[in-house]
Amino acid sequence: MSVTSGPDILPPPEPEDLFPVLAPPGTTAQQRRVLKHGDSFALLDAYGDMTPSEGGEEGFFHDGTRHLSAFLLRLGAERPLLLGSSITRDNTLLGVDLTNFDVRSDDRLLAPHGTLHVFRGVYLRSGVLYHRLRVRNHGQVPVRATLQVLFDADFADIFEVRGARRPQRGRHLKPVLQTGSAELAYRGLDGVLRRTVLTLTPPPQRLTAHEAHFELSLDPGAQTQLDLSVACDTGAERAPVVPYASGREAAEAELREAQIQWARLRASNDQFQAVLDRAGADLRLMVTETPDGPYPYAGIPWYSTAFGRDGIITALECLWLNPSLARGVLAFLAGRQARDIVPERDAQPGKILHETRRGEMAALREIPFGLYYGSVDSTPLFVLLAAAYYERTADLAFIESLWPAVDAALRWIDDYGDMDGDGFVEYHRQTPAGLVQQGWKDSHDSVFHADGRTALPAIALCEVQGYVHAAKRGAARIARALGKHAQAAALEDAAHTLQQRFEEAFWSEELGTYALALDGDKNACRVRTSNAGHCLFSGIADPGHARRVGASLMSDASFSGWGVRTVASSEVRYNPMSYHNGSIWPHDNALVAFGLSRYGLQREAMRILGGLFEAALFFDLHRLPELFCGFSRREGQQPTPYPVACAPQAWASGAMLLALQGCLGLNIDACQRTVLFSRPFLPEWLPELAIRELRVGEGLVGLAIRRHGDDVSVSVERRVGDVTVTTIR
Repeated sequence: MSVTSGPDILPPPEPEDLFPVLAPPGTTAQQRRVLKHGDSFALLDAYGDMTPSEGGEEGFFHDGTRHLSAFLLRLGAERPLLLGSSITRDNTLLGVDLTNFDVRSDDRLLAPHGTLHVFRGVYLRSGVLYHRLRVRNHGQVPVRATLQVLFDADFADIFEVRGARRPQRGRHLKPVLQTGSAELAYRGLDGVLRRTVLTLTPPPQRLTAHEAHFELSLDPGAQTQLDLSVACDTGAERAPVVPYASGREAAEAELREAQIQWARLRASNDQFQAVLDRAGADLRLMVTETPDGPYPYAGIPWYSTAFGRDGIITALECLWLNPSLARGVLAFLAGRQARDIVPERDAQPGKILHETRRGEMAALREIPFGLYYGSVDSTPLFVLLAAAYYERTADLAFIESLWPAVDAALRWIDDYGDMDGDGFVEYHRQTPAGLVQQGWKDSHDSVFHADGRTALPAIALCEVQGYVHAAKRGAARIARALGKHAQAAALEDAAHTLQQRFEEAFWSEELGTYALALDGDKNACRVRTSNAGHCLFSGIADPGHARRVGASLMSDASFSGWGVRTVASSEVRYNPMSYHNGSIWPHDNALVAFGLSRYGLQREAMRILGGLFEAALFFDLHRLPELFCGFSRREGQQPTPYPVACAPQAWASGAMLLALQGCLGLNIDACQRTVLFSRPFLPEWLPELAIRELRVGEGLVGLAIRRHGDDVSVSVERRVGDVTVTTIR
């Protein structure tokens, strides 16, 4: 049985099932160790190994290609005994402690188990995977042992690893062996020569195309050290290899520099602090420095690349703590905004990309995602983020330079997004290879009617109309700041008209919430979903209706105890194990929580924050995954993982931050140099929260937030510059 998943996935037996994610038996994100830097990432098991298996996802990936598909450590002929394995809190180093089983020669016991300690340190930087092995003899007699490293490179495209089958591939070249190094190479059908170069110091006693053998001889108390590096080489681009210690120092320095950009949170609840620390570390892990600035790649393993929607929402989640991330996202996306109509890419002038890919299959257009624009919401979300960034930073010079891209996005909304002129933005793919569903729930079966019938295009999603409403209101503020007063007035009028028409077309009195979508015949999909919560996030919802939406979202049918389900359990297509029809997505919940707080429903927002926090405690490293199953919370049991969920996933990592912001009712207006707390709440399990080094324009503040029964106080503990802090209760 196969499991399908992901933004590019359409499950069988539909003809669109082109790029499935197949889960090998027993696979979950809980079993992985993840390292990432730039355009490279590594998936290892708890031993630090990469074990090849049918459909297995472990390996060392660079630019969309698996450069190392097997990497196994053996003592003698056996796998060592695992003592412990952990990733450092900053995500930079995997440390593994191993020991030996009994070492025998014929019938003689040479070393009882637990005599040798093997420490394995692994980190990744600039396209090179660094590996250090330290072996110490804790026995009372000398020990001779063989340490083996087994390796291989299949040079599989990430979509092949996901399960795609190709009619033909390129060819593997003959391995090149030198003293202390082995080179594995593959020339793809795209003409690119991809190489994996292993360097071993000191050189092994024996080296073949797939094995390195080290003969160890250790006196009592003696230790030996081995360094291995695995470098990726794609044609003219060759990853530079540096000494192990030098690379670690550079990685730590880079991390310290990145941390400076973030305001710091300190919670009185140590468990919540651990969850916040993990979220921050994962966000910094997922950020890749591009020529345009920092960009959060979506998720590991399947989406370690730039996605428009994911990058924008992640930037929104983090905006109050680190606006530089939003600046990088906006610059990156503006530089790749569509200029022409390209049907095979679902591209139209002014549209913001869905995703970009590198790798052999993308280069050959065996997949459409090399530079793909099949996302209906990335474009209004881009404008929404630009307006939010301006309010948060007052960076008018950057916004003025960005205005042509914002203006082009607004024209796409009106000229191409609203394809039938009814005032709503719809989607209908232009290429059979593209995505059928082009909202954030983009699996093929995610938009349907109450009786389970699939909605036919063109489809207008409820949340997309909210994004457009917020985009036009935000663009009006930017236009006014740039002196474009007539355009600002027109945008405000358009937003007001859209809000009125939205209420008429999408509100369902019977459901007590907004319909999921309008289909191509303008029939409403009267289904209870989490999408309605995004209408609160954007502010398009009528205040009276917003309270009813909140009650619907927090009902037992929608709220599992861990979070809000994508589809309520009362609906015909509800399946708690599905990708989009009953599962729980942390980023979705964060947007819902923020939306609830926007309409004064902070207590409901706190329930969502609490559910996500308690769920995170059960996941490995306190890391919220991309999604998890939507089963109701059961006493004494943990949330059920989704088998092929990405972890870490950028917008899942940022979810706790946005939900917390919503509970605090926190808004920062750098243009007015104000920090506003509107009806702030803290849950019982979080009596105090400190926010330090919060930058507002040229100033900064340090704040202490304390719970007093049902009340919350905010005090300024540090202030630099002209910053006003106000609390409305």
